[in-house]
Amino acid sequence: MQVINTNVASLNAQRNLNNSQGALQTSLARLSSGLRINSARDDAAGLAVSQRLGAQIKSLNQAMRNANDGISMLQTAEGAMDEMQNILTRMKELGTQAANGTIGSTERGFINTELVELRDEMQDIASRTNFNGQNLLTGSLSTSVSAGSTETNVGTTIVAGTSVTALDVSKAKAGTTFTFTNPSGANVTLSDGTNSQTVTVVAGTAGSTQTLDFSNLGIKLTLSSVSAETADNIAAGFAASGNDTIVTASGSGATNLQIGSGTATGTDTVAISFADMRINNSTASQISTLATALTNFNNTQSENNARTVMSAVDGALDYFSTQRATLGALQNRMQSSVASTAVAAENLSAARSRVRDADFAAETSALTRGQILQQAGQAMLAQANALPQGVLQLLRG
Repeated sequence: MQVINTNVASLNAQRNLNNSQGALQTSLARLSSGLRINSARDDAAGLAVSQRLGAQIKSLNQAMRNANDGISMLQTAEGAMDEMQNILTRMKELGTQAANGTIGSTERGFINTELVELRDEMQDIASRTNFNGQNLLTGSLSTSVSAGSTETNVGTTIVAGTSVTALDVSKAKAGTTFTFTNPSGANVTLSDGTNSQTVTVVAGTAGSTQTLDFSNLGIKLTLSSVSAETADNIAAGFAASGNDTIVTASGSGATNLQIGSGTATGTDTVAISFADMRINNSTASQISTLATALTNFNNTQSENNARTVMSAVDGALDYFSTQRATLGALQNRMQSSVASTAVAAENLSAARSRVRDADFAAETSALTRGQILQQAGQAMLAQANALPQGVLQLLRG
């Protein structure tokens, strides 16, 4: 059958040529961008997966930078404490010299002059140490119990024979009421209204102590018992009126480092607090004892007061060492966080690459195939367009 109105062979050649051209354009787009998925039409599900992975990777990379910034903050505080400990060491040396009976009041006056200057410099170092405008050693980055709190605090009796002997809220959220809820057996649950954590109490015996660490909420309290008491009774005591809340003071509170890509408190964030190290303002007994000893020596420069300074310096040195050890442990924790986050980001990047990146070996083969099909298709289209001309032979006949 010879027809000229409809050239089926040409239409077929055109369709195949258009298909091969579309495939060629896809290969060119993938090779030029390096991506297998350049738009949702390439792979809608794969695009959604890769976009979510990409967001998580960027978040993890920022979390690593956050952790490194936290390390820098901790190093800044510890560096200041290091110099303050050097000052304490010099104070111990001067106290030892002043306690010696071979020197007179005039020489002790000279020693006192240096002690006063060293004390003032300790105060100034703590006051001016800051990171990005935040004072580190003035207690502004530490949470405390609200002055108006009349419930769970140091000295609170939880149940007969068992009381709170230490309460650390330095890493807790400021201006928050934490409530003990739903005691179950020996389990105690503490909640801030959004997050909660449950710990298990052990039975108390005469002279025993135990620490309840609500680490996710930044609260740690120590219980001491003077007589035997069951764990269930101690746990139930936290729900009693007057024992069921801990209220923190309003203010800046502890610094929270976002070291993960999620929002879970205690796993994706780390609270860091810095104690008040100012010698004239600190509530730490070791530092306030030293301040008192230095004042007494300034008033009466005697051998006994010099020995009191020596003893007070020893206590302050121990306190500074404890604080520095805490900061050092946090630095090591942040280093581990950076390392683990880097591994997670690397693995997620590999997963995203498998979903979205182009396979150049496969795409170059597809490009070559497409180019050959284009050339062949164009040739066949030309041949198909020439077929109707055969009808002219019939007309000439």
